Amino acid sequence: QVQLVESGGGSVQAGGFLRLSCAATGYIFGTYCMGWFRQAAGKQREWVSSIDTYGTTTYADSVKGRFTISKDNAKNTLYLQMNNLKPEDTAMYYCAAVYSRRCLSPFTSWGQGTQVTISS
Repeated sequence: QVQLVESGGGSVQAGGFLRLSCAATGYIFGTYCMGWFRQAAGKQREWVSSIDTYGTTTYADSVKGRFTISKDNAKNTLYLQMNNLKPEDTAMYYCAAVYSRRCLSPFTSWGQGTQVTISS
């Protein structure tokens, strides 16, 4: 079972930035697609971004141009750089993984989440 631990959440003003991190147990980036999801209070969880084993990245339209997903294979850590944050980005952010090189399967492993709060 893959274990994922997020960190880096916090409270910032609109226009600010945060970088989320997700530490994975063992080296999984060679065979696992990684992603970020978020869930705002009272809303369904939504996909934010993914990165496959080849480094191909995809983003939800709502964050495209503001968020950047990346990974450090040596540190077994996934990142989400979030710039120009908006109040609507406020949510619990979750790291996720699935055994799939091209992100072709539903995510199966989840972290515990890290809270991001953006004030206007």
